[in-house]
Amino acid sequence: MQPVAQTVEMLRARVSRMEGAGRQPVATHPSLAGLVRLYAGGTYQVDSASLALMLMAGPSRQGAWTAVVGVADLGLEAAAAVGVDLARTVLVPDPGPQWLEATAALVESAALVVLRPPGRVDAQTASRLSARLRKKGTVLVAWGSWPRCDARLSVAASQWTGPGRGDGRLRSRQVVVTARRGAGSERRGTLWLPDDDGAIRAVPAGAAAEVVEEVEAAG
Repeated sequence: MQPVAQTVEMLRARVSRMEGAGRQPVATHPSLAGLVRLYAGGTYQVDSASLALMLMAGPSRQGAWTAVVGVADLGLEAAAAVGVDLARTVLVPDPGPQWLEATAALVESAALVVLRPPGRVDAQTASRLSARLRKKGTVLVAWGSWPRCDARLSVAASQWTGPGRGDGRLRSRQVVVTARRGAGSERRGTLWLPDDDGAIRAVPAGAAAEVVEEVEAAG
């Protein structure tokens, strides 16, 4: 017999999938297409700036407005390199205690909002914001812990190539990205972030197998 908490989480995941079936899909970065699908009104948790920017890139490339709240050290050059249109990006680097009000206001006009909350977010606060997200069809990307999100993405391992024994330079990086929706099974993919030419792209499964093993062993 399954524990009550696990059963409740599975039911929430099923409801989330049913709701997602009736919501409009939102573009994401092509290299993440096989790992996660974004839907209007959804909430997605990430653990790194790279993943947050990649989720921003899809709507931004299509001409939508995006916003970033609570990230004072956002790399604008890196954002542009991923595909974020800075001319259509609103930045609120230090909202202070008004972070929730600032986020709620931006939900009214932006297609996607990245939020790095200043601390723990309780379920009631998350539910109130989620109701507004669904009403407006805005995607929330939470950089940090967020209760009852639609999916969680994280960088499980990372390996740079280029430097030798005290010589050379960093040229490219492969990362292992994991994605989990609710209580569903985990998906894994390996990405060049970036490759030798500065591009971000998925690594074919066959080509990634050996590298993944090396990264995990090193980690």
